[in-house]
Amino acid sequence: MELGLYTFADVSPEPGPGAIGPHERLRNLIEEIELADQVGLDVFGLGEHHRPDYAASAPVVALAASAPVVALAAAAERTKKIRLTSAVTALSSDDPVRVFQQFATLDLLSNGRAEIMAGRGSFIESFPLFGYNLEDYDELFAEKLDLLLAIRDQVKVTWQGKLRAPINGRGVYPRPYQEKLPIWIAIGGTPQSAARAGVLGLPLALAIIGGEPARFAPLFDIYREAARRANTDPATLATSINVHSFIAVTTEQAADDFYGPQAEVMNRIGRERGWGPTSQAHFDQARGPNGALFVGNPEQVAEKIVAQHRIFNNDRFLLQMAIGTMPHAKIMKAIELYGTKVAPIVRKETAKTAPAPAA
Repeated sequence: MELGLYTFADVSPEPGPGAIGPHERLRNLIEEIELADQVGLDVFGLGEHHRPDYAASAPVVALAASAPVVALAAAAERTKKIRLTSAVTALSSDDPVRVFQQFATLDLLSNGRAEIMAGRGSFIESFPLFGYNLEDYDELFAEKLDLLLAIRDQVKVTWQGKLRAPINGRGVYPRPYQEKLPIWIAIGGTPQSAARAGVLGLPLALAIIGGEPARFAPLFDIYREAARRANTDPATLATSINVHSFIAVTTEQAADDFYGPQAEVMNRIGRERGWGPTSQAHFDQARGPNGALFVGNPEQVAEKIVAQHRIFNNDRFLLQMAIGTMPHAKIMKAIELYGTKVAPIVRKETAKTAPAPAA
């Protein structure tokens, strides 16, 4: 099973002492990706946001991740083996031609390590920013995904939809280093989205950030059955589980380091969406054996990842380590522990249950 990380490159929502701005966060981010590569992790993903609390977003106040492919390209020059992916590309409010061109360029720079994780996105800020109507939320994603796949699968494209100008026999360049640029579908728990990925024969990434993870297992059943009905062997399709996590030398340290920033982010988003406030009790329950948080010492986190693998039989596991702003040194230590302590345990245990290679 592949093991990796993803982040939204959170920055401090308010200026002040100790605040982390986008300049500092992005420079730290490259160091984190470089370390993940050095300790043998397989994948690093960077999310796309257009809010002030993420450095991967366009506003230069809070999220550093509005243009993840740029940061990933910088990381490509500092890394050797780790795969570099969006997590996710908000395809509904982007242009598939530009998305493909950007990631094909990243693929060339990285010698074939680029991937796209496409999703509808859990935030809607990009729709008014780029002039899209929220009433077209579902149709935009379906149409743009169709175009993105057409561009990937043929050099010269003839395509027509309802919400974008047609393309008549145009080539889209550059072409990627890989023969076929990997495109994953990222979902948050919608059965229809799982079925769509199965019908299209695309890899599926499922984000589980709350509730009991075992309750999400039926989504993989829906996905695999949809693939089967579309004449695609489910065994050929990769799946990923993406979760919130933090690792420290001791359980107490991991919980203490992670709770404050994570609670601040979840409560801030919760106020926007009408959720009830989170609490220490909710947090402690979620990091228990049956909860959605993977927070603890290396042995605990490894044990929980292995337990999840028994439920989902997934091919990839990605941890979102930095929820909110956390000290760079602590993130670096967590990445080190993940690669040197957690990963060997997980790989050994999951290898025991892996199918034997075909003769």
